[in-house]
Amino acid sequence: MRCPFCGHEETQVKDSRPSDDGGSIRRRRSCPSCGGRFTTHERIQLRDLTVVKSGDRRQPLDRDKITRSMQVALRKRPVAAEQIEKAVNGIVRQLESYGEPEIPASEIGTLVMKALIELDIVGYIRYASVYKDFREPEDFNAFVMEIQDLQTEKKKRVNE
Repeated sequence: MRCPFCGHEETQVKDSRPSDDGGSIRRRRSCPSCGGRFTTHERIQLRDLTVVKSGDRRQPLDRDKITRSMQVALRKRPVAAEQIEKAVNGIVRQLESYGEPEIPASEIGTLVMKALIELDIVGYIRYASVYKDFREPEDFNAFVMEIQDLQTEKKKRVNE
C-alpha cells in the first residue's frame, strides 16, 4: 500500500480488525519513510458489476456514489454514518447476489429507496423527489399521500 503522505511504496500494518458489520477489515498502517499513519478499509468484492444507465450507457458500479446519494438524502437527519454504511453494504451484496454482471440503474435506485424508507422517511422522500423526477407540486403531494397510506396500513398491521 502506497503512503498517501510521501508516496513511499511499502507501508506496515500496525493493527487489523473487522468492521462493525463484518463486511470489511479496518487496517491501521504506518509509513517507515515519513512516519505517517493512516487507515485503510478492505472489502470483499465478489464480481465487477456494470451499471446500465439510460440511453444504454454503461459504467462500473461505484459504491461511493450510492453512499453519497444516501448521505445527501439523509443530511441533517438523525441517522448515523454506520447505519448508512450498513445499508450500502446490504445493497451491494444484493446486487452481487443477482448473478448478473450488468445491473439497470433503476434497480439500484429501487434498492436505495427500500433502504431509505427503513432508515428515515424524510430521507426517503428527499431521495424519491429526485429519483422519481417530480416536476409539479402535485407530483410531490401525491407521493406523500401514498406514503401516508402505507404508514397507516403498517401501523394497523403492527397493532393487530
